[in-house]
Amino acid sequence: MNPRPQLQFKIASEDWEIELIHRLNYKTFVKEIPQHEPPQDGRLVDKFHAENTYVICLCGQQLAGMLALRARRPFSLDQKLADLDSYLPPGRSVCEVRLLAVEKEFRTGQVFPGLLLFLWRYGIQQGYDLAIISGTTRQLKLYRHLGFTPFGPLVGTGTTLFQPMYMTKETFEARAKEFLQASPTPDFKAIGVAVQ
Repeated sequence: MNPRPQLQFKIASEDWEIELIHRLNYKTFVKEIPQHEPPQDGRLVDKFHAENTYVICLCGQQLAGMLALRARRPFSLDQKLADLDSYLPPGRSVCEVRLLAVEKEFRTGQVFPGLLLFLWRYGIQQGYDLAIISGTTRQLKLYRHLGFTPFGPLVGTGTTLFQPMYMTKETFEARAKEFLQASPTPDFKAIGVAVQ
């Protein structure tokens, strides 16, 4: 039996990686968390695709997980909440994090924490100090545990509802050590994610 390839965290840059992103979007946001009408080709291209930066985790040639980062306004939350800025701490450099998806076979392990740490490092390099999300109500406990602060009313439709939330750079840094200690595999140097 061949051992599983080492996880690699990176910014998506190859055409085949982008294709895998569209397919994981479909599996997650059409099939698992139904937000979109199903396209016929089994792939879902995000409406902000051309502006997204995708942080991905690869296990060999398999996409284990991903998330998208975007700093250009209007955010998707701008379209769902009137006067979004009134809910946010002032004077911050804001980015929106969306499309968090992890393949089921990778949901207990290094993928989710690794994506968050890679995102944090990349976000700091880009000068962001506040991240906003629309967190699925199915995972509110997890988001609060990570340090996200809920704000405003729920957004979404029908049974697919999301809680707008934000996290400051300072909150993430304070929670990162606690989060890593609780992680099943706290040695993130082995997967290329620097932790200080």
